[in-house]
Amino acid sequence: MSITQILFWILTVAALLSAIMVVSSKNPVHSVLWLVATFFAISGHYILLNAQFLAVVNIIVYAGAIMVLFLFVIMLMNLNKSAEPIKNRWLQIVGIVSGGCLLLVLVAALKNTEVAKNIAEVNTGDAGLIKTLGKELFTTFVVPFEISSILFLSAMVGAVVIGKKD
Repeated sequence: MSITQILFWILTVAALLSAIMVVSSKNPVHSVLWLVATFFAISGHYILLNAQFLAVVNIIVYAGAIMVLFLFVIMLMNLNKSAEPIKNRWLQIVGIVSGGCLLLVLVAALKNTEVAKNIAEVNTGDAGLIKTLGKELFTTFVVPFEISSILFLSAMVGAVVIGKKD
């Protein structure tokens, strides 16, 4: 067993355990912190796949900015046990049944997949490197890239206009 396989299994176990803790934690702040741990484990998988740019963007955008936003929202909502609405027993049963149906659909969709034939190339090639991504972005996909930048600029201008006080 190589070091890459060992790291893969360590990161996989860490990602699965922290994802389970996200769902099972009673405290919403603890759930957010476990979600940050999940994002770090997924970034480790990106590094193993030689996609360093995706790993860094995942850490900066998701584990950094989005999780800080979630923490601010949770703290502003001031969640506590006394203000929490009482959940109906039927609502819990409906949630369990719908989650089971989703699991059944996922298992049925993945039943006939061939995993042995689709082995990812680990730590080889240059598909995830920033140099390759930049070259593709500014040669092949330059027009969609520029159109999306104009779209983002117009969305920012619209947000400023809507949020501006009279």
